[in-house]
Amino acid sequence: MAVRPVRLFGDPVLRTRAAEVVDFDKELRNLVRDLLETMTEEGAAGLAAPQLGISLRVFTYHAEGVTGHLVNPRFEVLDEQMQDGPEGCLSIPGLFWDCQRYQRVVARGYDQHGEPIEVQGTERLARAIQHETDHLDGVLFIDRLDPETRKQAMREIRQARWFGAPEPVVKFSPHPMLGKVR
Repeated sequence: MAVRPVRLFGDPVLRTRAAEVVDFDKELRNLVRDLLETMTEEGAAGLAAPQLGISLRVFTYHAEGVTGHLVNPRFEVLDEQMQDGPEGCLSIPGLFWDCQRYQRVVARGYDQHGEPIEVQGTERLARAIQHETDHLDGVLFIDRLDPETRKQAMREIRQARWFGAPEPVVKFSPHPMLGKVR
């Protein structure tokens, strides 16, 4: 298991529809563990595989005391009641805006072993299911904001310290260090 770096707004993987999982193997189980560990470390309500740079339809969630994962999820709206509240995203760190979501949903998919599962969510869990499923379709929550709030969000994103920052370059010296070459 490993905490992995989260891809940030502007990375093309976040705007690409993720592929269906076809192999329920050890690699998938490792991905689910990495997603859970990274989500937990970051204190998030959810995390989708594309946020780790892996374009597969898998996400984890932790809301309303429920922690789990879904592979190849689909969700249905249980009623037309909406909720409006603050929403954020690990791929847009430190920024939050009010976003409308359905109040109640049911998600169906598979666990990491290929067994069918169903998760019913209200309020925060419903929001997490919708948010993470959007990630799998290449949709970010800022796409769901009203036009004026979205303009404000884009301004704030462009001003964020992390926006447009190049990936750090790590170089290793060819010279021995304490008798060892790296």
